[in-house]
Amino acid sequence: MDFRPCAKSLFLDVWVEHVIEEVSTEDREGNKGTIEGPYYVPGSPSLETPATLPMRADESGTPLLFPGQVRAVDGTPLAGAHVEIWHADDNGFYSQYAPGLPEWNLRGTVVADAQGNFALNTVQPAPYQIPADGACGKLIAAASWHAWRPAHLHLKVSAPGRQLLTAQLYFEGDQHLSDDIASAVKPELVLHPQARAGAAGNEVTYDFVLDAVRG
Repeated sequence: MDFRPCAKSLFLDVWVEHVIEEVSTEDREGNKGTIEGPYYVPGSPSLETPATLPMRADESGTPLLFPGQVRAVDGTPLAGAHVEIWHADDNGFYSQYAPGLPEWNLRGTVVADAQGNFALNTVQPAPYQIPADGACGKLIAAASWHAWRPAHLHLKVSAPGRQLLTAQLYFEGDQHLSDDIASAVKPELVLHPQARAGAAGNEVTYDFVLDAVRG
């Protein structure tokens, strides 16, 4: 079975989706988002904060603690907001799109507390190459592009009465931030990992500000 996204999906992700996203969200006052990408799967396990994403007992990669808060544009904390997250593993593979990975590996929906705070434990993902065969591969070769995407976390953040935010968060220092094949990196979406005090791995902090649903 071929677990990769089809050529059509990749084409929409890499060359079309980011343009549509920029136009449709340009008037938001809260956080800016970016493309969803082709690896989203709805229905990930619901996890109370502080949470640990489902992962293998021997999951490789640098441990990552990710706390933050979800709030409205006026600063009101959004109790019970959902922070849905998914990302590639340390080898650049996504569960349900690569053989041998548990169904919900590194996928989950974290429920924020009464103050809109959330915290999740995972591992830092790796950069990866999109499949460079078929129609996408021919276009990449003709344009003399590379096929790499920088390491990133995918998120969908939601709360009642608020516009859904779809985003990807990137990591400072990644060599492909400036030449992402999907052209999806924005400065405000770049994380700044710090070594965790008293524990292995890194920590990043990022807050989400959601716009109200338009009347």
